[in-house]
Amino acid sequence: MEDIAKIGEAVAIIAACWAIISGVGAWKREFIGKRKIELAEEVLASFFEVKDAIAFMRSPFSSGNEGKTRQRADNETKEESELLDRGYIVYERYNAKKETFVKFNTLKYRFMAAFGAETEAIFNDTSRTLNSIFVSAQMLATHYWQRQGRVQMADDEFRRHLDKMHEHEGVFWDRMNDDDEIRTQLQSIQERLDVITRPCFEEPMKSYSILTKQWWNKGQQVT
Repeated sequence: MEDIAKIGEAVAIIAACWAIISGVGAWKREFIGKRKIELAEEVLASFFEVKDAIAFMRSPFSSGNEGKTRQRADNETKEESELLDRGYIVYERYNAKKETFVKFNTLKYRFMAAFGAETEAIFNDTSRTLNSIFVSAQMLATHYWQRQGRVQMADDEFRRHLDKMHEHEGVFWDRMNDDDEIRTQLQSIQERLDVITRPCFEEPMKSYSILTKQWWNKGQQVT
């Protein structure tokens, strides 16, 4: 029994030494881990703000005064101005939320440094989604809406025209359902971001603490 007790004490001492050795760098790991958690929270919160800003930009509801800050050409007709102003609404709304997008993009390089260079795709894909809204706004205002009901087209050409116009309108306006293209893209980006940041919020297992407690208790019981 005495030998068993000595073995238990020896194991407990070894476990305690392991705990001390592991604890030497614990403060550093804790500091780095805390900074990664804070950065992960900041990027997630900023991305949610971007999602809200994009939803605001694409809202189909607008006042009669929106789009009026667009600089007009000298030869524009009243009808042309109305269509161009309608497309310009997303630019005005973007300018109202510009700081939200700037803030998100300023986090890119810090996030890449902490979580890997491949995470740049998160920011690039978000910018690509935003830019697609501007492209659709431009195409609708300068081409599709201008031709609709004003230009004679053959049946096949008219069907292609309608298909493309509706495709761009599906990007320009929020359909407010699960089939919405932009919502789907942003949800996919969010899910990838969740996977990247999830380990930061999981409780790590402190094996040295478990070992110390387990073997020390055994040593105490033997004695």
